[in-house]
Amino acid sequence: GIMSVRSWIANEGGKFLVLMLWLGVNTWMFLNTFLLFSSGEQYYYLYKMLGLGLCISRASASVLNLNCSLVLLPMCRSLLKFIRGTHTVRELLSEAKLTKSDTCNLFSCVAIHVSAHLANAANFSTSYSEEFPSLNVARYRGEVRLMNVFANRSFNYEIFWYTHNLFIVFYIVLMVHMVGGVLKYQTNIEAHPPGCFTANQSNMDPQAKEMEKADNEERRCTEEAHFQGHYPQTWIWLSGPLCLYCAERFFRYIRSCDPVTIVTVIRHPCNVIELQMLKNKFAARPGQYILLNCPAVSSFENHPFTLTTVRFYTIHFSLMSQGTQRFTQLLLTGSRTDMKTLPMVQHRKYPKIYVDGPFGSPSEDVFNYDVSLCVAGGIGVTPFACMLHTLLDRGWTHFRLQRLYFVWVCSELQSFYWFAELLCSVHHKLWQENRPDYFNMKLYVSQTDSLEEFKIISALYRPLTSRLLVGRPRWKLLLNELGKTNKHKRIGVFCCGPKAISRTLHRFCNSFQSSETVFEFNKESFS
Repeated sequence: GIMSVRSWIANEGGKFLVLMLWLGVNTWMFLNTFLLFSSGEQYYYLYKMLGLGLCISRASASVLNLNCSLVLLPMCRSLLKFIRGTHTVRELLSEAKLTKSDTCNLFSCVAIHVSAHLANAANFSTSYSEEFPSLNVARYRGEVRLMNVFANRSFNYEIFWYTHNLFIVFYIVLMVHMVGGVLKYQTNIEAHPPGCFTANQSNMDPQAKEMEKADNEERRCTEEAHFQGHYPQTWIWLSGPLCLYCAERFFRYIRSCDPVTIVTVIRHPCNVIELQMLKNKFAARPGQYILLNCPAVSSFENHPFTLTTVRFYTIHFSLMSQGTQRFTQLLLTGSRTDMKTLPMVQHRKYPKIYVDGPFGSPSEDVFNYDVSLCVAGGIGVTPFACMLHTLLDRGWTHFRLQRLYFVWVCSELQSFYWFAELLCSVHHKLWQENRPDYFNMKLYVSQTDSLEEFKIISALYRPLTSRLLVGRPRWKLLLNELGKTNKHKRIGVFCCGPKAISRTLHRFCNSFQSSETVFEFNKESFS
């Protein structure tokens, strides 16, 4: 209906316009370059030899240059952190859809460009020009040795395809692969109009020569055609973004070269580890994340972790991957299996850890709405735990936020122990300040093995008992309820968790039908 269109525009409108602009620029560059090489007089003889392969290879190259320069910008994390200060840009970057489209288009252009050049290599051999030897790349008709060169080049593109770690190799090859001047254009069009008749065209068939002479009697040439290698342009497109990226990487290396000090390691239920650290001159905002590197695990891998507190510089992570399992083993080396906390006295046994960041994420915008809905799935609660810690430390009057809805979905009941004390502290403080409606909390557990856990929670964390539900949220019903309660409001929806939850919530936000309430969806992503 009309109202669902309004909700869709609120969530997707800006990103859709930017996507259409990007598609328009790509289409214009492809068509403009295609027409230039197919109808440009300076490429008349080259096009006659290579045909559509020339046009497609050059048109795809122009689009490739554009997208190779654009794809570097989202990799500049510090730049994105600075840009996120603009609300419009934050919305466009929230799901990095343009980056995904840019990458897909990049891969497509690589395949098209390499395929077209393979066709050009064959045409240079089969359509060898006897009339203009300098225009040829092959030394004689039928030579196919160039195929090996292009095959090797495509191998370099495959390196980029399969791994981002060697993308610099791809960019180096991209910038130098035209230095040889394989494609040439005519430099003396006025003295030698394309297709004109010259007196020394003696190698032509006599009958064809007479026909050519009759057709071009009024277009005689004053000199032979001269050709020059095409000037490489790729470096013009890439030098700026590449220098920006290199400067960014150097800045981040200097910033993260000192290892952090591990204060405490705490083992929580459901295989979750809490790591508290210290680092000089470290300052972060709620919702931001860091990149953590442990050389003992891998010198090159950097794992993103959302900060759960910014005052004590803490992260929580689950033992889901082999990397985090190995990292946890190193942290807990020498400790007893039943020990929950390793004090600072034993910090010398800890492995060295280097931290890069912090970096911004969409969760920073929670405080920029009058009403916000935070939805977490499992360990995805970490960015919102940081928000609650900040509200406890700084109070409620420092922010625009007037009402916060919090939904946390876990598969096991014990998972709520991670931040149960924090949730109870927020609840008690708000009741003491006579603001019970500021924080609305709902906890969902999808499965439970016994009622004993419910009794434990009821005894230790009473505020959570009445807000604990068995099953999964009914998202449509929940949004309708929030819409009726907060009429004439723009509600920010923030989700961090499994894709199934985020996709469902995103769809309902876009299709929400109300003339008085708009839900703006923001998905947590590590840009």
